[in-house]
Amino acid sequence: MRIIVFGGTKEGRELAVILKNKHSVTVSVAGETGERMLSGISGIDIEVGRKDKEQLKRLISDFDICVDATHPYAEEVSLNIRNACKELNIDDCRLLRDSGLKAGEEVITVPDAGEAALSCSGFSGNILLTTGAKEIGSFDRIERDRLYVRVLPVTESIEACKAAGIPERNIIAMFGPFSKELNLAIMRQYDIRLLVTKDGGKEGGIREKLEAAKECGAGTILIKRPEEEGYSMEEILDIIEKKGG
Repeated sequence: MRIIVFGGTKEGRELAVILKNKHSVTVSVAGETGERMLSGISGIDIEVGRKDKEQLKRLISDFDICVDATHPYAEEVSLNIRNACKELNIDDCRLLRDSGLKAGEEVITVPDAGEAALSCSGFSGNILLTTGAKEIGSFDRIERDRLYVRVLPVTESIEACKAAGIPERNIIAMFGPFSKELNLAIMRQYDIRLLVTKDGGKEGGIREKLEAAKECGAGTILIKRPEEEGYSMEEILDIIEKKGG
């Protein structure tokens, strides 16, 4: 079968590697970071670049089945993929990522970045923002000198930080996920008193972030995941097996 997998994520890459042994597989990624994750893997075609609704439809129309393995917080992209597949009458599956949270986790949970920014007002000291460059604008009322932002070391992310007025010394540009020890070292180096993050699951290193924050005595504000329905990797492989072998 011809299968397209959306998402430059770890689980998307793992799924594509399994599928390529029996199927024709294309992985669609937004930019260079996702493309780099797939470099050196033979037997997989790579489509690079963000797509609007019509571009998505044209791309998906060439395939038998679509798997949405984008990031758990990529709501708009997932919606566009789902709608395009529905219009084209093409089967689609959402690959779910397990949550990294534990029952009774000592974090402040909020629905979105705007609420996270409001919750920051109750804290003093330096803040480490690890929600991604797209969310920086929501934190525009926080003093720039106490807001530290960890982003991917790519031009788009760095420019977003500069546009938001983040001092260069407060931009931490690194590829993750990170160990607990490295998170702890960063938080101590910059005297972080509050961590603002998302539940990126095991793949996003959420446990390592939460444990580091707790150990250094920093509070944590967590932006909740959007509600979604989908399947595990094992379930998706079973669906594809039953559909086309």
